[in-house]
Amino acid sequence: MSNKERIISTFLKTKEVSPLVAAFAAGLYPLFFYYSNNYTLIGAWEHMTVFFTLFIVTPVIAFIIASRVIKMQVFKKIAHFVLPFLNLFFFFNFVKLAVYPGTQWLIIIGIFTVSAVISFFFSGYFKKWVVIQLVLAIIGFITLVPKIITQLNYSTEWQKQPDDITEAIFKSTPNIYLIQPDGYVNFSELKKGEYGFDNSAFEGFLKQQHFKSYAYFRSNYAATLATNSSLFAMKHHYYNEGASFSETLGAREVIMTDNALLTILKNNGYKTSFFSEHPYFLLSRPTLGYDKSNFTAKDVSSITTGMTVKRDVLADFENNFAIEDSPVFTFIQVFNPKHITRTNADTKGVAGEKAIYLDGIKTANDKLARLITLITKKDPNALIVIMADHGGFVGFEHTGQAYKKTEHLDLKRSIFSAILTVKWPYDKEELYSKHLKSPVNLFRILTAYLSEEPRFLENLQDDGSYLILNDNEFKGVYKYFDDDGESTFKKQ
Repeated sequence: MSNKERIISTFLKTKEVSPLVAAFAAGLYPLFFYYSNNYTLIGAWEHMTVFFTLFIVTPVIAFIIASRVIKMQVFKKIAHFVLPFLNLFFFFNFVKLAVYPGTQWLIIIGIFTVSAVISFFFSGYFKKWVVIQLVLAIIGFITLVPKIITQLNYSTEWQKQPDDITEAIFKSTPNIYLIQPDGYVNFSELKKGEYGFDNSAFEGFLKQQHFKSYAYFRSNYAATLATNSSLFAMKHHYYNEGASFSETLGAREVIMTDNALLTILKNNGYKTSFFSEHPYFLLSRPTLGYDKSNFTAKDVSSITTGMTVKRDVLADFENNFAIEDSPVFTFIQVFNPKHITRTNADTKGVAGEKAIYLDGIKTANDKLARLITLITKKDPNALIVIMADHGGFVGFEHTGQAYKKTEHLDLKRSIFSAILTVKWPYDKEELYSKHLKSPVNLFRILTAYLSEEPRFLENLQDDGSYLILNDNEFKGVYKYFDDDGESTFKKQ
């Protein structure tokens, strides 16, 4: 019998459970589970240190202390309940943390109560449930390995440009402002389809401010990270060929650290700034490629959705607003109107989610109007782009339903329809702006416009809209709209 077999045999025959084994069992599966579901967020050694400390070191210390304390005479009557209770309390809390980051006190109190009841009545089964936890950990590790391999093999080849556009020299260098309202559908869809909203007052305001709105503009992808990584790289990633259903690999690093647009801007002497209401783009702690930001990695906790910390983006932008000697590029992220809820558990139904979304449109209009007024007053010759990252998903009960195949045209448009309205500082935009259909080509077209180089339009990307389906029958990346905006269904 080998040493490994002897250890396993001894463990199975012994009635008692080692405090260290119980501690590891409580944390291992939740640790692997969290990594499997959030591995695109974990890009720094700091993350790994924090997670290992939280999921493994903390319960080990707690179990060592508890195992010594319960040997005291005063705790003799409850001694056999303590370790089972700690095991369950840590285990359930860690699983909760992996699914719902943050501190939800009602859930924690519920976990405490359930753990206490189970350990009181079923402590005799302690060893069996520890074995189950260890088996889950093994399964979790097996599930995690392919994802780690995928992450390690991630290639940046998709970002390479087909020409020398990153070396473009601008003939004009206006200050550029990209304002991104989350989930704001195009005016052409907002007035009909699943929305039926009269937005004429805000459309009229934009016309007065000399904005040109582009009807039927739609996103290439159905999520913020997927859209923006493609937007700034000026290339398609096709969800990394379906490598990750939850998030696009390396997206935050593309958006916040290094991309084709930032290269072009810096080559033309631009100073760059990023302002947001939430540090969502900083969850993986990417190196900041912008000269200025109202959030840094220090503002982001290791386990978070990125939506718990909030700043007044309008105030931050206004307080940092200055006309500098160098031209500036400013990316402003506004989390309104925002798409409908993500889960079936939180949905208010189709009508309820629609009502919440339309209230969000009003809030977004107010914020956008204030930003536009501020910019145009202080910087009248600016190039201002207002572009949403995707649609609002109105018509679904929750966004999860969108990842099942649908042929319903209005629902498909609800996923991808996105606002695009631009204030052009010069009169030559018509030659270039007629090509604006989707985000992937936006900055290639703007680069051609500012450099007065129509040849950059020769390498426009496909304007198709793509969705990664998690359907029993249809799994993978599918084209939902073709280059001309016609509805289709074709596997990528």
